[in-house]
Amino acid sequence: MHRTPPSATPCHPHVPLDWSVGPHESPDAQPELFVPAEVPGAVQLDWARHHGWDPHTYDENWQQYTGLEDRLWTYRAAFSRPALDADQRLRFRCLGIDYAFTVRCNGVVLLEQEGMFTPVDVDVTDTLRDRNELTVTVHPAPKLAGEPETKLEARQSCKPAVSYGWDWHPRLIPLGIWDDAELVVVHRAAFVETRCTYTLNDRLDRADLSFHAALADEPPHGKVTWRIDDPAGQAVLNVSALVRDGSASTTATLERPALWWPHDHGEQPLYLVTATLEDAGGQTIDRRESRVGFRRVRLVQHPGAWDEPADVLKPRTDPPITLEVNGRRVFAKGTNWVPPEIFPGTITAERYDGLLRLAKQTNFNLLRIWGGGITNKRSFHEKCDELGLMVWNEFPLACNDYFDSPAYLETLDQESRSIVTRLREHPSTVMWCGGNELFNAWSGMTDQSKALRQSNAVCLELDPDVPFIATSPLAGWSHGFYLFRHPETGEEVFEWMRRNAFTAYTEFGVPSASPVEVLHGFLPEGDRFPPRPDSAWTSHHAFNAWHFGDESWLALKSIRHYFGEPESLEQLVAWTQWLQAEGYRFIYEEARRQKPKCSMALNWCFNDCWPCAANNSLVAYPAVPKPALAAVRDACRPTLASARVPRFAWKPGEQIGVELFVLNDAPTATPAAAVTAELRAGDQKLSLGQWDAPPCEPNTNQLGPTLEAVVPAEFVGQGDTLELILTSSTSAVGNNAYRLRLFSVDR
Repeated sequence: MHRTPPSATPCHPHVPLDWSVGPHESPDAQPELFVPAEVPGAVQLDWARHHGWDPHTYDENWQQYTGLEDRLWTYRAAFSRPALDADQRLRFRCLGIDYAFTVRCNGVVLLEQEGMFTPVDVDVTDTLRDRNELTVTVHPAPKLAGEPETKLEARQSCKPAVSYGWDWHPRLIPLGIWDDAELVVVHRAAFVETRCTYTLNDRLDRADLSFHAALADEPPHGKVTWRIDDPAGQAVLNVSALVRDGSASTTATLERPALWWPHDHGEQPLYLVTATLEDAGGQTIDRRESRVGFRRVRLVQHPGAWDEPADVLKPRTDPPITLEVNGRRVFAKGTNWVPPEIFPGTITAERYDGLLRLAKQTNFNLLRIWGGGITNKRSFHEKCDELGLMVWNEFPLACNDYFDSPAYLETLDQESRSIVTRLREHPSTVMWCGGNELFNAWSGMTDQSKALRQSNAVCLELDPDVPFIATSPLAGWSHGFYLFRHPETGEEVFEWMRRNAFTAYTEFGVPSASPVEVLHGFLPEGDRFPPRPDSAWTSHHAFNAWHFGDESWLALKSIRHYFGEPESLEQLVAWTQWLQAEGYRFIYEEARRQKPKCSMALNWCFNDCWPCAANNSLVAYPAVPKPALAAVRDACRPTLASARVPRFAWKPGEQIGVELFVLNDAPTATPAAAVTAELRAGDQKLSLGQWDAPPCEPNTNQLGPTLEAVVPAEFVGQGDTLELILTSSTSAVGNNAYRLRLFSVDR
């Protein structure tokens, strides 16, 4: 299905726009100063650029940018009247303006709107003069009266709550034209919307297609033709319908469509759909293109779910969270995606491309688009379609009670309809979700909250074949653990994961410092080491970012517990990144070991929006992989030998027990394999033994023996690393390695 955005109409001439922007205090006033504006962009960045401010990413400079969201800002662009035929119109189209705004041409109000995810498409023709001025006045950011300066201010708007301050995001609230904008000449009867929807039969070898087009006006005896080209560029379908009452519709059948799969289960064939509008003489009035991928996605119960609880009538204990794509159950290995920039207007297709390729290389197949952030731009979803990355989309609700006022529900309905209509065309869209962490004490919402019932109804109406869930987590799922070692109980993430058995781990984290080069990029030289709470280390989230004070997110108490006092910045960074890499490796593998009850593991989080001193991300700003990314890539390989280790740190003379597994998330079986286990410290080695693992069927695990040994005294003096090495006799079952901490005997 698709609703083609404005920039997908390449046959229409554009009128160039040179934007400037300026602030003012009241709707009746005019800016005293206009400065050059970049569109898409943000008013804060335009203002800072003109005044020569230092980047908001360095040191404490971000504080200079605060408060600008409390003013009105007017964009303006002058243009000459273009030559227009009798059947032509001039339209202003924009894919996103943040957040509430008024559009005028020559002082005439054309649109007043609240909501940054609903596109703008207005006709300016009847206001034209020889010389013209287009203006967009952006109103102050929404802030609920009476609330403190926190995310609570966002709980009656659809503006992303993250901008109001989070444990990895400073309190910077963007405003401005944040997505593509254009002034374009079109036929008076141009497309308003085109759609191609389909239903696959039970055998998945036939697609029943429905086509629909809505037009801005009625062309006499007009006709719409839809053509579908297969991935090789060959036409496989061509159907037409006459325009009646401003629209055209028809149906067709496509036999044996090639199916779209997540990248670790198959190919990603994309068909090109071209809708062409012609007048009575056969002349093309408008044309729109999009791509369609054929797939069926469901959320199903895990095996044995209906047997729980054992001693009562069998209700549904846990909601379904196992993804089924084209009839095949898929273990979802992935991450939580957050906006890659504080100011989303600066996000480019190239920026998305680099990060998404990293995600695929990490063997991730699912991205959760967290409800505290933005709905991503078109290029994000197009790239996910191409790469075979499944996308879980959340509406802009997070960690708040979005109470049921009529004004809020009206805006949410508008925004959610726009989001669903835009994203339902993408085969990568496999889940809809009402928002983040709404069923808990700090949010207080329930499944009876009208905002969630309404969002569910919108999804059912506009995209009925894609699953909807109210929030994450639900019963049986988990958000947390977010540290390697609990600062109060001393429990390691190894122990926490092993004692739990959730159906999905949809948020978990292990923090580390950012790479040294990232820290050098925003910390003044005198503040770099040792890290101090009275410096940019705190505002960039190393200290007091979350519940555990100084442990979030630099976790110095844990560092000292395992390693002692760091002597340099380089040593501190290396130690934090060691814990993060092995913590994340263990969590992903343990979640897989708990299959089939568990069917999903998504860490918090993949990327950063600005240079964080420390947090749970795998990729530091702007796109610098941490060592944990390689560890997670290894842990998420489709097949591998795996070891359940009781804890991270060991001393010579202690008994260590290693429980072996073969993990297989692939759609093919693995052959029998001899798996050997060995401990190493420096140049000393100890063989733990061998397991002759039987073949492993698709999407299943094999449980092996527990191999036990005493950590040898000869390991003393061999450094601080205890390696556990698993070696498989066949490449079809991958090798594995774990880097554990080796203490001296007197520790």
